Amino acid sequence: MDDSITLPGADWPVLEPGWVWLCGAGPGDPGLLTLHALNALRQADVVIYDALVDASILDWAPAAEHIYAGKRGGKPSADQRDISLRLVDLSRAGRRVLRLKGGDPFVFGRGGEEAQTLVQHGVPIRIVPGISAGIGGLAYAGIPVTHRDVNQSVTFVTGHDQSGEAPSSLDWRAIAAGSQVIVIYMGMKHVERISGALLDAGRPADEPCAVVTAATTGEQNVLETTLGTMAGDIAASGLEPPAILCVGRSVLMRQALDWQAMMAGHPARDLDPLGRGKPAESA
Repeated sequence: MDDSITLPGADWPVLEPGWVWLCGAGPGDPGLLTLHALNALRQADVVIYDALVDASILDWAPAAEHIYAGKRGGKPSADQRDISLRLVDLSRAGRRVLRLKGGDPFVFGRGGEEAQTLVQHGVPIRIVPGISAGIGGLAYAGIPVTHRDVNQSVTFVTGHDQSGEAPSSLDWRAIAAGSQVIVIYMGMKHVERISGALLDAGRPADEPCAVVTAATTGEQNVLETTLGTMAGDIAASGLEPPAILCVGRSVLMRQALDWQAMMAGHPARDLDPLGRGKPAESA
């Protein structure tokens, strides 16, 4: 049965038996799901989902089998190889398989590893990108990941390697020198080492930083801090992962662009946080 969505002006793909679609579910808010991901939910026989996928999204696939395959740092988690091989087995059983991953499956989400395993086993796949937390999560905090008065570059890094330790292969000195804004995924556990490495590499201690936890959800919290005090402020705050860390002057824009606070009736704290004066009129 074809349960694909029907909207004018688009030819929506059909999830065929034996196929696996690897889809991004976005950073948390169900409304940030893409239409292609919704289309997949409507058709799937089985949905294998991650820990950071909002449970209400599964309600959009009521006829599908729901299989939890969450991986959370420091907690009992499914083995990555087992997850990948289960996708293969489900495909070979003729199921229409949706692998639903938080954020974007190809941004620190191990989607590339799963896709590689599937291709190696001859399984047909489709990739459906999602909104990554490093962009969408910061936007919900009122922090533009780029702003032409602040940065012409941004670097996305992970806060831990395959062993769960702070990544040893990263050249923090090069990152500190070469990127005006640094966005760190899964960095809370090793924030002291990461911030220390950036300080040792020459980033100023008073550089603005933000910590966004449970981004885009009703539990979202935002901690505004500085590079020199970030580790201590996180410890004192009691905030818990998942979190996105942002290092750079774009964090200052939250003072003007905290749109969720404005929706609640609170005025902007500073209409010109960068001190650049009134922007030039558009041509």
